[in-house]
Amino acid sequence: MLDDGDEIHPLFRGAPTTTEFKKLRKRLVRETRAAIETYGMLDEGVRDPVLPGAGASRPRWLVCLSGGKDSYTLLAVLHELQWRGLLPVDLLACNLDQGQPGFPATVLPEFLEKMGVPHRIEYQDTYSVVKEKVPAGRTYCALCSRLRRGNLYRIAREEGCSAVVLGHHRDDILETFFMNLFHGGRLATMPPKLVNEEGDLFLYRPLAFVAEADCDRFARAMNYPIIPCDLCGSQDGLQRQQVKQILDGWEARSPGRRQVMFRALMNARPSHLLDPGLFDFAGLALDGPAGFEENPPQLGARD
Repeated sequence: MLDDGDEIHPLFRGAPTTTEFKKLRKRLVRETRAAIETYGMLDEGVRDPVLPGAGASRPRWLVCLSGGKDSYTLLAVLHELQWRGLLPVDLLACNLDQGQPGFPATVLPEFLEKMGVPHRIEYQDTYSVVKEKVPAGRTYCALCSRLRRGNLYRIAREEGCSAVVLGHHRDDILETFFMNLFHGGRLATMPPKLVNEEGDLFLYRPLAFVAEADCDRFARAMNYPIIPCDLCGSQDGLQRQQVKQILDGWEARSPGRRQVMFRALMNARPSHLLDPGLFDFAGLALDGPAGFEENPPQLGARD
């Protein structure tokens, strides 16, 4: 990736020239492209650039921009892929101003204008609704997220987008898995690709393979105007923060543990879990020699 003259999107102009940053940037692009391909975020008909006269139209993605490090990374990497001809879709950045006290409303519009990024800024005071509905002392995140998602789906329809694209990364996905495990009593997390309840829009998470630390390093190195995620003041004591601390502790004692756990989410074995809805335990039959096991016990198995 050589940035000669205008051979780069404005989002990358002024990027550090150090070897370390170049490796980081290449890793972000590689991992994002891998997630897009692994989870089929591009229809077969648009995997290659549309040929003149072919009659095919390019999909349009609504790229959600909060102003945090993750969404800036998402925006930049998707535009990098598009700039290189590797992502044949149209991108529309969108920020939903939810009326949080102290939100710097001019930061993102000015940034997007400067970078020449097509965008839509929407104001919806969902903060007041959340304040009214959520009891004192409770966190706002769940209701705030639902209201935000509903507005983003509406905007996507109005703008003719086929997908809403979010900046959740590998660590978000891991944390959600453990929150469901510890507090929800289920094995589930945020999938990289899903269809909304109405069945008319996709939701994509192209940063699914990207580490949070890489997003942080990238956005700070690019000096993007980061807006904090704690403007509402409801973040302290969240279950997610507790899970993050646990994962941080494991990672500190065993570097690379997060990536091992993430790989496990991509290597599920229903026959070695306990959900009869996923595997027909009742239909198992003895059809091999005595003592034969098709799959050997997993680590930690006990007699």
